[in-house]
Amino acid sequence: MAAKDNNQSGPAHVAVIMDGNGRWAQMRGRPRLFGHQAGARRVREIVEACPDLGIRYLTIFAFSTENWRRTQVEVTGLMTLFRRYIQKETTALLQKGVRVRFIGDRDRLDPKLVGMMQALEEITAGNEQVNLTVAINYGGRDEVARATKRLAREVAAGRLDPEDVDAETLAHFLDTCLLPDPDLVIRTSGEARISNFLLWQSAYAEYEFTPVLWPDFTSAHFAEIVGNYSARERRYGAVLS
Repeated sequence: MAAKDNNQSGPAHVAVIMDGNGRWAQMRGRPRLFGHQAGARRVREIVEACPDLGIRYLTIFAFSTENWRRTQVEVTGLMTLFRRYIQKETTALLQKGVRVRFIGDRDRLDPKLVGMMQALEEITAGNEQVNLTVAINYGGRDEVARATKRLAREVAAGRLDPEDVDAETLAHFLDTCLLPDPDLVIRTSGEARISNFLLWQSAYAEYEFTPVLWPDFTSAHFAEIVGNYSARERRYGAVLS
């Protein structure tokens, strides 16, 4: 995707690594799933804050390709939580004008969940207020590998000349091919790593690492970080005069 116009002060696309749910619950003597439930409720507040902040695209990291390594209890609980979230939030998403997309490899997900994801994408397809993208069974390296396979099939079928393949070509095969690249990536909970999230797309994104755990991350925290972004000088490798 093309770089964003430097004259636009605020981020149009914010991506969030929602970290700290489990620790938030454990600090309260509760099971980790209690924290994930609290984190799911926080999503609505952040989505609803986007229009006033000028954010048209919000991408959240819900479940990574590495999260399958967690206990079966936690994984099963998370999958149940995703289904319940779709059931409970569909009406509100429609009323708020939120368009929902899902990225990630759906092959390993339960077919019932996949069907619910597809239905939500379809019924919100006409919404334009906020574009919410949810990454489930997503990993940046996995995404690039899958995109490369699709590109290779096009070359093998003779529909694409190998000499025409460049970075822009590959981007068209990514899960996010319909989205602009993120301007700002936020990670909550104090961890300072990107955890295989939007590796290709975030090449020129600004990063913000906050110690606030995701269930405690309010719209006020969100607005403060978005406001700080405006003070940053984004050069995209160039030297500005």
